[in-house]
Amino acid sequence: MSFDELMNYIRLGGLTMAVILAASVLALGVGIERLLALWGVGSRARELGQAIARHLLRGDVAAARSAADRATTVSADLFRAGFERAQKTTGPALDAAVDRERIQLALKMKRGLWILGTIGATTPFVGLFGTVAGIMKSFKDLGLDVEQGGMGGSAAVMTGISEALVATAAGIVVAVEAVVLFNIFQARLGRLNVELKLIAEEFVELLRDAPRQTTPSPDLTPAPSSSPPAIAAPGAAPAGGV
Repeated sequence: MSFDELMNYIRLGGLTMAVILAASVLALGVGIERLLALWGVGSRARELGQAIARHLLRGDVAAARSAADRATTVSADLFRAGFERAQKTTGPALDAAVDRERIQLALKMKRGLWILGTIGATTPFVGLFGTVAGIMKSFKDLGLDVEQGGMGGSAAVMTGISEALVATAAGIVVAVEAVVLFNIFQARLGRLNVELKLIAEEFVELLRDAPRQTTPSPDLTPAPSSSPPAIAAPGAAPAGGV
């Protein structure tokens, strides 16, 4: 099929083909955006987790927190939430805080995937609607041909029907595109969620075992007096003497 024939089919498809093409461009745009957003998330999270783990194993909580604060990866929020909660408690609330941040991170990474799912589910029906509309137009043309004295043969409708079927074919192609992208990202996100869960669990264990940083209590021992001891005057009676 030449480019001119393709453009001719697109023009004949009318509004239905315009909707399908817009859905195709949208699916491709979402796929590229998610690819860039998720690129290297797992590897950067592992590197940051390993760096923080090394500091915590040495008992250097301050250095571990500093590494989390300097990090720009999206997974750094998970570690920051853990350090914030660890200042108050190391009990179940620490696990809950880190896990809550991990779930929020998973929701951010899934952003936009519903668009791919919607396009994959609806574009075949949009194409089918275009085909039905085209077939209805073809039979209308057949009736007009008979009214005008034509033979009403199949040639009067075959061209219109073949053109109408293009809408169904285009809808199926776009649906396949969207479903493939959706499944790829779903599999990728499933693996990332497992990796982040393991990293979070290891981080909480190390953070709970790390020494708590507390503010040193003030020294309550009275400071020695800096004034010299008093010297008794000559001939003075000793204290308590008779």
